[in-house]
Amino acid sequence: MPAGLGVNMCADLWSFALSTYARPGVEAACLRLQEQGADVCLLLCAAWLERRGVALAPERIHALQQVALPWQKNVVEPLRQVRLQWRAMAQLDLPLAALRERVKTLELEAERELLARLEVLTQAWPTEEGDQRGWLESLAAGAANLDHDALQQLRVVASGT
Repeated sequence: MPAGLGVNMCADLWSFALSTYARPGVEAACLRLQEQGADVCLLLCAAWLERRGVALAPERIHALQQVALPWQKNVVEPLRQVRLQWRAMAQLDLPLAALRERVKTLELEAERELLARLEVLTQAWPTEEGDQRGWLESLAAGAANLDHDALQQLRVVASGT
């Protein structure tokens, strides 16, 4: 990512996600939310939609979930499971460690593809004046024992405040 891109209104979703995730405390917050069952790609998309001022609507939430949930379940999560299963063994086995890094790269590419699909879906959604909060909570709904502090931290960093 080019230096100085930062979190801006015109950034594509992938650039926004990378920039936001790199900010202090966001990675830890996202990992906590992921452990509680939240889809971090959906949350980053939600923060991006809030930042852009896209109006929240139930049919939009549903459309995002229809794209994200099958991709997470069938593509991202299996890669993540393999990577996590190999963590301990890879510390003692250099060839396995190299394979694990390749799986990690594939997992990141799968997440990038998901973000690209979410961006395509949302391209025609107009922006509106005023506070368009609610995306994060709506797309985090269903996660068990959701860490609202982590969600708020993501919102604050993503909004640039």
